Amino acid sequence: MGRLIKIKKGLDINIESKTIESCIKDNSTLFAITPDDFPGYTWKAAVREGDKVLAGNCLFYAKENPEITLCAPVGGTVTEIKRGERRKIEYLSIEKGGDQTCIKADESLSILQKISKYGYLSLIRQRPFDIVPQTNSIPVNIFVTAFDSAPLAGDILDNPLKEYLESGLEALSQLTTGKVYLGIRPGSGISSKVALVYEFAGPHPAGNTGTQMAAISPVNKGETVWMLDALTACRIGKLIKTGNPDYTAKIIINGSEVDHAHVVDTYFGAKVSTVLKQSLSDDKKDIRIISGNVLTGIKVERDTGFIHYPYRQITVIEEGDKNDEFMGWASINPKRYSVSHAFPAFLRGLSKPFHFDARIKGGERAMIMSGEYDKVFPMDIYPEYLLKAIIAKNIEKMEQRGIYEVAPEDFALAEFVDSSKMELQKIVREGLDYLRKETL
Repeated sequence: MGRLIKIKKGLDINIESKTIESCIKDNSTLFAITPDDFPGYTWKAAVREGDKVLAGNCLFYAKENPEITLCAPVGGTVTEIKRGERRKIEYLSIEKGGDQTCIKADESLSILQKISKYGYLSLIRQRPFDIVPQTNSIPVNIFVTAFDSAPLAGDILDNPLKEYLESGLEALSQLTTGKVYLGIRPGSGISSKVALVYEFAGPHPAGNTGTQMAAISPVNKGETVWMLDALTACRIGKLIKTGNPDYTAKIIINGSEVDHAHVVDTYFGAKVSTVLKQSLSDDKKDIRIISGNVLTGIKVERDTGFIHYPYRQITVIEEGDKNDEFMGWASINPKRYSVSHAFPAFLRGLSKPFHFDARIKGGERAMIMSGEYDKVFPMDIYPEYLLKAIIAKNIEKMEQRGIYEVAPEDFALAEFVDSSKMELQKIVREGLDYLRKETL
């Protein structure tokens, strides 16, 4: 049992969902890797359309550091390198072939070289800047979370790879000058001889590595820390222990609009239409499919979309753009969700499931200094003041107000409760990119 830390500020959003029925095997034949999922570098394609690849072969390398790669999740043929404006690569797709033999890791490489070459460094995030880590900076600490507190998220370690957790933590401990911290749910029974274990109780975002870092040892200016989930640590452990890279994924399919909720066994970047085949009927309309959770996930198209990093969850909710609600914003419908007492929903309690749709229900307006962000923001930062500094592009005030500690996901709940309807995560992402460009 680790030391217990109680997170008091936050919010658990109880979304109407289905009961998970079973774990099914995905029959996808098309998979894709999206470079935009891995911020911090300019990614260059290492293959061409028509090339044959094995699982673990390099698909992209970082222009700034060719040792950092994105790898093929399956063996097959490169079918398309989709480019957008100014020839920017939007995704690279692979048609799965018959030979699914994964390449064997080069045992002569160091731990850092292995996780860079076989694509695992791209699954880690560095703070400051919330980017794929730079290999020339040694982290002062590494934070690993073993649970996800986001809406409809499942158990991160409900996976056969969990037997490699300790090996992964051991490998990570050799990459830092400080400590490896492991955040777990109270009573989960997870232990470690290598990492310092902390139990986190409380509402979302208790499972976020940023929240856990802020409660244990916040990052200071000039320092670097790494953040990852326990499943990535398990993959690293398997790579080091057996020499076999692993790109399998267990995707939870859930939400109010699915016909059947399942866990799907697949690989990174599977095609959305085939993953949803047994969970969502073809005639289902007016829905939004989200790769990830409803707070931080990415909207994907059913027919053409692929699963995005972190490859753990697909949420399906109602789009809501065809709804015609009586009295509109002035409705007193008790089923209408509200974190304040603006609607009667608080009388029934927010712990009961609510039917959500994707509507914003309002237009963007000036930021209101009401303290509403503070109620769901557990870090020792004044979020409104930091956001104002970012909008003004005032680097000195950004630094004073804690920008080195944060990532866009830390503002997801604040964006959800924001009565000003501002895109807070986008503002933070742009602020981090601007700060990095101006200071490095």
